[in-house]
Amino acid sequence: MKLRLGIMGADDSLDIIRSVVNDYAEIECLPIVYWTEEEIFDLLEPHVGQADMWLFSGQVPYSMVKEWGRIKTPMAYVPHIGASLYRTLLHISHEKSITVSELSFDTFSSDEFSRLLEEAGLSTSRIWLKSYAGAIHASELADYHETLWREGKTKAAVTCLRTAQMELERRGVPVYRVLPTRAGVEAVLSMLLRTYEMLQFKDTQIAVQMMEIDSFKGLTSGTFSTDELYNLEIKSTEKLLRYAKQLQGSLKIAGPGRYVIFTTRGILRDFTRDFVAAPRLEELSGIQDEMVTCGIGIGKTAYEAEIHAGTALLHAKESGPGSWMVFFDDKRIAGPLGKSEQITFSGASGQLQEISRQTSLSVQTLSKLQSILKKRGSAEINAHELAMHMQIMPRSARRILIELETKGIATVVGEESPHPRGRPRKVYRIEL
Repeated sequence: MKLRLGIMGADDSLDIIRSVVNDYAEIECLPIVYWTEEEIFDLLEPHVGQADMWLFSGQVPYSMVKEWGRIKTPMAYVPHIGASLYRTLLHISHEKSITVSELSFDTFSSDEFSRLLEEAGLSTSRIWLKSYAGAIHASELADYHETLWREGKTKAAVTCLRTAQMELERRGVPVYRVLPTRAGVEAVLSMLLRTYEMLQFKDTQIAVQMMEIDSFKGLTSGTFSTDELYNLEIKSTEKLLRYAKQLQGSLKIAGPGRYVIFTTRGILRDFTRDFVAAPRLEELSGIQDEMVTCGIGIGKTAYEAEIHAGTALLHAKESGPGSWMVFFDDKRIAGPLGKSEQITFSGASGQLQEISRQTSLSVQTLSKLQSILKKRGSAEINAHELAMHMQIMPRSARRILIELETKGIATVVGEESPHPRGRPRKVYRIEL
């Protein structure tokens, strides 16, 4: 299967990238040219889901799109490596006899630029360099270069950004462009192909869904017989067989009301929108969503995936009926899928295991707590907030906080009164 690679860049750099990509029979190219930073998102919008990976011609468009957040597939950009700069400097020196100290530069970090000059045997007492992290507007770079040129400190500008080059040309400032090299493009393409192969392998990993169906929710009256329950079980099995067929998986019965479906990670990823949403079983097979509690397990072997699915099911049952959790092969646990308050935590941590030994709390509970605090961006929380995030009763959340306070891991730092007549809520600062 070919890698569908979306490529976005300025006209000149895109030509170089495409000329290299054409040598790779395993890559199918989707090129997009942009002329201003303002049009990047509008140009990308219609093609968001059309590529397996995206490659950008430089740091600026890559950083903008990464912050945009709409692209969920792997992304990379072609860095301006030493050979790119050396080629430009050789041209300037040969054609214009301008020294490094008479030029202004951008994009490179100070340490990187100094190292490049040292490797090239170029020494200078003064460097005019505009470094930046992430994205930057072309006009800001143009202002920097133009100011130095008009003050007579430089004779020309050297920029890595095509839009900055065009803006400087419009202002009448002598400017030279640092273009990516074929070697630089080939290095990034090699990395993307290895990543794609790895993802293809991951998509074929075994995935197991362990499901519990509450047949009582399917009863229409308050009285029932065992025959009616048995009939509901048969109907549920038939519906799950239809669902398993859509997953290209196989269904096994694991006891009354419990079923196991074996499929692959890639298929489940598509059905759960990258393990964020729970599949709509009512639409897919006619089973009421609230009847099913499910744990998804990913593993390197069928046995490992099944063990992970069982653990995920236990966490799903803690979250309440109709919940879905997933246990990945790297020991991360995520969910409940489809809920507004989702958390991802690790099942293994030496530090948390030590805290677990000091307290009556499990590593899983501590991992959830750690994930919640990280997600909130604060070490402070009250019992009501903790209960909401962990989907447990407030008294259970208070027990957790009191246990941590007793062992010196949590400290009361204040109180909140959300209601005039309500009891104040203690705010705890937690140091895991």
